[in-house]
This record gives sequence, structure tokens and C-alpha cells, in this order.
Amino acid sequence: MKILHVYRTCYPETNGGIEQVIRNICVGTNALGCTSKVLSLTNNKKQVIHVDDTEITLCKKNFDISSNGFSIDFFTEYMRLSQWADVIHFHYPWPSGDIAALLTINKPKIVTYHSDIVKQKVLKILYKPLEAIFLNNVNVLVATSPQYAKSSKNLQNYAKKVETIPLSIDESAYPAVTKDVLDKWEKEIGRGFFLFVGVLRYYKGLKYLIEAAKLSNLPIVIAGDGPERKELERLIALYKLDNVKMVGFIEEADKVALHLLSKAFVFPSHLRSEAFGVSLLEAQMLKKPIISCDIGTGSSYVNKNNETGLIIQPANAEQLAEAMQKLHDDEKLRNTLGENARKRFEEKFTTERSSKSYVALYNRLVKK
Repeated sequence: MKILHVYRTCYPETNGGIEQVIRNICVGTNALGCTSKVLSLTNNKKQVIHVDDTEITLCKKNFDISSNGFSIDFFTEYMRLSQWADVIHFHYPWPSGDIAALLTINKPKIVTYHSDIVKQKVLKILYKPLEAIFLNNVNVLVATSPQYAKSSKNLQNYAKKVETIPLSIDESAYPAVTKDVLDKWEKEIGRGFFLFVGVLRYYKGLKYLIEAAKLSNLPIVIAGDGPERKELERLIALYKLDNVKMVGFIEEADKVALHLLSKAFVFPSHLRSEAFGVSLLEAQMLKKPIISCDIGTGSSYVNKNNETGLIIQPANAEQLAEAMQKLHDDEKLRNTLGENARKRFEEKFTTERSSKSYVALYNRLVKK
């Protein structure tokens, strides 16, 4: 079975959540007999690379409009690779991918629907006709959680072709942590802190985490980089918060070390742009209780209130501070939630489980 994945970014060119999802799907389905290729864009010269037994074609981006990259080479390569593929697997949202889909009529096409378009409201109006053609002409729309399938108006409009396959991570891809790495981080930032890991974007709700740090005076570590970094640093300086440390982008071994040293994982995303939150799965894999917000998306599918963690109202620094204090004060509760988190990860979010679901879907479409 030959599968072509199409999205605007990919690993290792960039290392965000969707990029890791595509990588995990490729690795997992390849292990079950598929051959995966990825078609994506780059700011550098056009090239073909191989990562994890997956061929990745990177086409030079010519220009951007509101984060939507365009490339002339992309459409040429799409026509070539779509002839090779048995199934074309798009990842939404990316309007250039929608245009490419119009060039292939007789190939089975699926879409993993990662998120509604939330921020670009004016451009969404202009894009809607193209989006409607695209979504009407794909065979299956894959929602990443039951919550998102129910709460997305787009997915509700195409409910008859929506299936749910939760996102996953591959535990074997995470490195073992040496004592030296643990000791280095403990010396630098201590242990028993509340941890956030991710790209510092507008919808992550990190300003409310800073406010909660001011209210609670509890130790917080923010790992990651992104467009909100300067504003967060400004707030930390303004409030004179010695209890908040920003450590920037970290490697995988460092990420695991920070989880092991932490008390709990905090995920304050407050807008629907946060459709799932792969970092939640990493926390559960490592037996960490989670604090997250109820935004009607996959984050509340991963984190079960009072079972694997605590769920609070979005954009509410007071509730966030109270939840942090509750976990800080109750070691037994932390341990119980952490053990339950690990069980939920094993039951729902392993790459083996999601890969089998995707391969079954691919086979069903090819046999039609």
C-alpha cells in the first residue's frame, strides 16, 4: 500500500505537533506494510530526503499568504507523486493542498482534520468555496477526537464521512535519560515544578499561566520558543516573578528529563486553535497529572477531569492557580492521577493502535 501525505510543513524541517503526527503515522503504518512518502514545502532549495524509512520531497516555497505557503514546484511534484500513490492523505488546514486535490479525480483521498480555521476570519470567508469543494470530494474526514467531531461545524456538515482516530505518539522514539542530564537540569531549575512544553503561540493561554504564577507563587518552567516569547518575558519581568523560568527550545532527552523532575503538566490553551495537544500524550506517557482547559476539543478527550488530571475553565488564571495549588498540596492525588494517565495512554494513544486504524481505513478505500 503506497500512501502520499500532503501538508505545508513536515519533520525534520519543522518540529510542531502536526509534523510529529505525520511522522508517527508514517512510521507506524510503514511497520504494518505500507510505503509512505511526504510532500511538503521548505524555505530552502528543493530536495528529497529520507527520514525513518520515509521519502520526503521538499519543494521551495515561493511566497506566503497568512501562513499558507505557495510553491510552483509543489504542484508539479504532486502530479508525479499522486500517480505513484494508492491513497492520498491530506492534512487540514492547508489551502494549497485543497487546490492540489482538484488535480486528482480517481484516487482515494482522506483528510486528517487537525483544526478549524480560527484566527483568519476574513480569509476564511474567501477560502470557503474552495474548502467546500475539497471537503465534498474527499472520501473520509478523520477527526482526532470525538469532542472535535461533535463541536466542529465543518465536521458536523460532513458527519456521514467523518471517522475518529485519536492522535498518538511512539514511546520507543523517546530517548532514555541519563543521570547526567537529570542532574544538569535539577541543578539549573530544581524539581517539583509545574511544566509547560510547546510552541509559544497566542492560543496557548500562557499569559494566564503567568498570572497564575503571580497568584500562587508556585514554581513553573516553560519550555519552548515561538512568537509569544518576548511578551511572556515582558510579563515575567513586569510582575517580578522569580518562580517562573523560561528555558527555550529543548531536545527530546531534555524534555523527558523535565517531565521526570516536574510535579505536574500544565496546559492552559484557551482557544479552539488548540485542537488536541500532542504534548498531553507525552505527559500521560510519563505518568504526569495534567491541568488543562475545557475548550471543546481533543484536550478534554485526552485529559479526563478528576481521573487523569484537572480541567478548568479557559482564560481563568484564578482557577488555574487553585488547580495548581490543589496538586501541589496533595501527593496522593498527584500519584493517583499520574497512574491513571499512564493507563489511559496505553489504552488510547499508542502509535500501534492508531496505525492499525489508519491501515484498515486505507485498505477499505482501495478495495472499494
